[in-house]
Amino acid sequence: MEPVFPFPVVVPDRGRGTLTHELHRQLRSAILDGRYAAGAALPATRQVAQALGVARNTVTTVYDLLIAEGYVLPRRGATAVVADVVARRERRVAPRPIGAGDARLNPLWQTPFLRPGPPRDLPERCFRLGIPDHRHFPHEIWRRLSAQSLRQWSRTPFAYPPSEGIPALREAIAQHVAFARAVACGADDVIVTSGAQQAFDLLARLLVTPGRTRVAVEEPGYPPVRAAFAAAGAQLVPMPVDAEGLCVDALPDDVGVISVTPSHQSPTGVALSMRRRRALLDFARSRNALVIEDDYDGEFRFGQRPLDALQTLDRDAQVFYVGTFSKSLFPSLRKGFIVAPGWARDALITVKHCADSHSDTITQSVLAAFIRDGHLARHVRRMRPIYAERREALLAGLHGELAPWLEPIASEAGLHLAARIREPTLAPAIFARVQRHLPGAQSIAEYALSPPARPAITFGYGIIDADEIAAALGRFRASLDSL
Repeated sequence: MEPVFPFPVVVPDRGRGTLTHELHRQLRSAILDGRYAAGAALPATRQVAQALGVARNTVTTVYDLLIAEGYVLPRRGATAVVADVVARRERRVAPRPIGAGDARLNPLWQTPFLRPGPPRDLPERCFRLGIPDHRHFPHEIWRRLSAQSLRQWSRTPFAYPPSEGIPALREAIAQHVAFARAVACGADDVIVTSGAQQAFDLLARLLVTPGRTRVAVEEPGYPPVRAAFAAAGAQLVPMPVDAEGLCVDALPDDVGVISVTPSHQSPTGVALSMRRRRALLDFARSRNALVIEDDYDGEFRFGQRPLDALQTLDRDAQVFYVGTFSKSLFPSLRKGFIVAPGWARDALITVKHCADSHSDTITQSVLAAFIRDGHLARHVRRMRPIYAERREALLAGLHGELAPWLEPIASEAGLHLAARIREPTLAPAIFARVQRHLPGAQSIAEYALSPPARPAITFGYGIIDADEIAAALGRFRASLDSL
């Protein structure tokens, strides 16, 4: 509707925010823009309410807000007047162009290297990496345990729980990793974190001396690991990965920390061979270096007996073992953990306390009960054949109709596979067809600091069924005929 009398406000359409907020915004803008001059008297609240067809209390609230903010001056026995805000208008700072830096900010946090990418618009069933299937999760059990935890919490005095995690969860995690991954530890060795990402951040804070510590990272590798150590001031040393995993022989003598995904390399999927596992531990011992073992989806294995974790083989207390429940359960749980050597435990807890006083108690207690009562182990056993069927459907397509174009990279664990493009000159055209027909699949270059020598594609199979995989690969194969 049109404005009434000399009052630059219109009633907003329904559904466009609260009426009070919108009227306040319009009148404040009119004052700042000079459309309502300094000294001008505001109409009486009753007059405005009648003209706009709104409640008088709404107009009174708007006036009171403007008075509190200094845009309007009250007058005893008379209507309020517009304040002089010329000086305030002149101090308004023009917005900086997108991407322009500000000297008041740490330059590190303005670099594209650390900036998160835009969210990807993907269908629910797709080849996205790192997402487990919600349809098979025991939601009813989780709800029941959540209700029990809430009832218990309601009878407990409010308090700050331990920074390292509640004892029940640390005990449950210690028993779980001992059973599932042969990681030798007790509850005192476990520090609960808000996902694996916080685990990397805490370890970077603990182990890096800014500008001095050199950290070896896999290339290609998991970007959040690189980001955490770069943010802590580490000098990153990219290390090549081949069919046996991290190329240990290429490690420089002066690296102080080595980050590795030995069970299921991210993103190629290869496993670190036993020969290289022993070589890596020998390297760490001889140079007093430390190893961070990221075991992000080691519960799901489809081949032979898994190789022992680095932490299991470690005899010199040089391995920090990082685990997460984002793949075995669900990402929004935001629960991970570090199994730390005894000599570093107290300092790591101090870092955790400074960065994040404690993880939330309720989900910790729910997860503790979920693990303790055997539900996690049963869920992993239930999901393993489901994911195995999808993996086989993906491999069947890669080894079959797509074999002339793609070469699968050997992998026996996790929720994703990778395949190299046989003819690198065709990579741009193939990636264009991947985006069109295989939503969620990614170029391995998205995990690398520099263009990879051999282009490859990563395929997640956590949230797409076997028949959907076969159909999508068929469409993708048909699109390659024009190459």
